[in-house]
Amino acid sequence: MNKQVIYIHGKGGSADEAVHYKPLFSDYDVVGFDYKSQTPWKAEKEFPAYFEEQTKKCDEVILIANSIGAYFSMASLYDKKLSQAFFISPIVDMENLITDMMKWENITEQELSTRKEIPTKFGETLSWDYLCYVRKHPIKWDIPTHIIYGDCDDLTFYDTVKAFAEKISAELSIMRGGEHWFHTDEQMAFIDETIKNHYKGKIV
Repeated sequence: MNKQVIYIHGKGGSADEAVHYKPLFSDYDVVGFDYKSQTPWKAEKEFPAYFEEQTKKCDEVILIANSIGAYFSMASLYDKKLSQAFFISPIVDMENLITDMMKWENITEQELSTRKEIPTKFGETLSWDYLCYVRKHPIKWDIPTHIIYGDCDDLTFYDTVKAFAEKISAELSIMRGGEHWFHTDEQMAFIDETIKNHYKGKIV
């Protein structure tokens, strides 16, 4: 039986992060996806092509995706044969995040629609095309999913992730004091324990 774990990193991350999950899935082939997409419409082409090539001989595939990598996955892999997904600090409401960023910068929709792209003080470039695309393409996701969330996440509020988890019938594990970027030993241990406790199969 060919079994695989595909890890999809967040912004600024690396496919090499997949190495962390190999001890958890000793009888799986664990790979990281070194994707290039920066928008959901590009991910909709790149992600399925990679998935089909990578998993064509697989009997079971588990997805572990981080932050915007989870959002791109939901936008592009919703119809693929995944046995289970683990999302770490996922962006679950991109429209809400974009409009929040607009508020932080005091940017109106009219201004963004006129200028098309506006750089921000916090390093992101707001895009009118991106906002319009997100609104026209709501997330559809019914794969068994477990969300790992830190209650100090500064990009996604608790009420937002809770409502999304309920909408897609996902399980939700919350780390007290956890950040959007899970990276400390304690935070990574929380991820490991959550996966061990909620993986639907058997971890050796």
